[in-house]
Amino acid sequence: MADCRVIFRPPPCLSRYCLLDEKGEEIAVVNEFLDEVSLKGLSTQTLRTYAYALLSFWKWMRKAAHSIEELTEADLADYIRHLRQEAGERKLPAPRSINLRLAVARSLYRFHTGRALPRAARTAPQPVPLFVEASRVGMCATRRLGRPSLRVKVPRCLVVPLSRDQVVQLFESFRTSRDLAIGALMLFSGLRSREVLSLKLGDVSFPEEEIRVWGKGDKDRVLPIAPYVRRALSSYLDRERPQTKHDLLFVNLKAPRRGSPMTAMGLREIFRYHRTRSGIEKGNPHRLRHTFATDMVREGMSLAVLKRLMGHTSIEMTLRYVNFSAEDVRAEFDRALRRLHERSRDEKPLPGNP
Repeated sequence: MADCRVIFRPPPCLSRYCLLDEKGEEIAVVNEFLDEVSLKGLSTQTLRTYAYALLSFWKWMRKAAHSIEELTEADLADYIRHLRQEAGERKLPAPRSINLRLAVARSLYRFHTGRALPRAARTAPQPVPLFVEASRVGMCATRRLGRPSLRVKVPRCLVVPLSRDQVVQLFESFRTSRDLAIGALMLFSGLRSREVLSLKLGDVSFPEEEIRVWGKGDKDRVLPIAPYVRRALSSYLDRERPQTKHDLLFVNLKAPRRGSPMTAMGLREIFRYHRTRSGIEKGNPHRLRHTFATDMVREGMSLAVLKRLMGHTSIEMTLRYVNFSAEDVRAEFDRALRRLHERSRDEKPLPGNP
């Protein structure tokens, strides 16, 4: 018998993704929630993430014989233990992934009961306030209601940007203008992988020297085109891109899929090939985006401008992408000291200062 699974639904369905049970029938209690959150304007990628998070949680609920109305925070702890046991010797899902599943599960409970998830059985129900700041997951995050919620600790991992020599070595392995243009959009414009893949021909304006990017949540932003990006894009469009029936910017160049839209898997394969060819093991799209952020701040760009360029909703998120080396910190420290010395040259020296 087939297991529960996620399928893609074409329009006019509200949510493009839904869950099917072992008999191939829709799981109504879950799909009604997905339809509801889709009305909030979430991207198809986000809905897909929610669907697979609910798939994992629903399988556990069926195995543990739980119903949505009976769930408690204590049950979420059991779910985490289940994930650890299920993983065994395999790699456990990342902490952020587990926390996302917990948040979606709480929102599923809140959607069907109108209450916040209780801490344990026979706990007095906590109604959801009428006015509460919205969260990114479902209705409202539990922590916004003033109650602590179960979360897995997320280790802070600073992503070290590529050095200039590493960037040069990686880009020297590119053999097509298309690959150069993709890498340049990530390094000089800070684009995400899916933002690159969703670009259309009409999004690029060479006369205006700008490009329109559709980011998370279908939010668009207009970015200036760096000279290197312009040259790579022009070369790709003039010499390499075949005529196709669609208007997506980046397509496959080799048969038998020549002219078809490039996929996320295809993009990963391209960078996997170039990491091997160049010897730069950390040469991936996300690392190039981090390198863009660090380079811009290093050259004096304000965080407010960088936030807009990267399509972030908060400066706190932008700060996660900025990581300076010890040499950067030392150089900035020395520059600050020199400016301070020049400003106070004519002032009274500190005691004991020669």
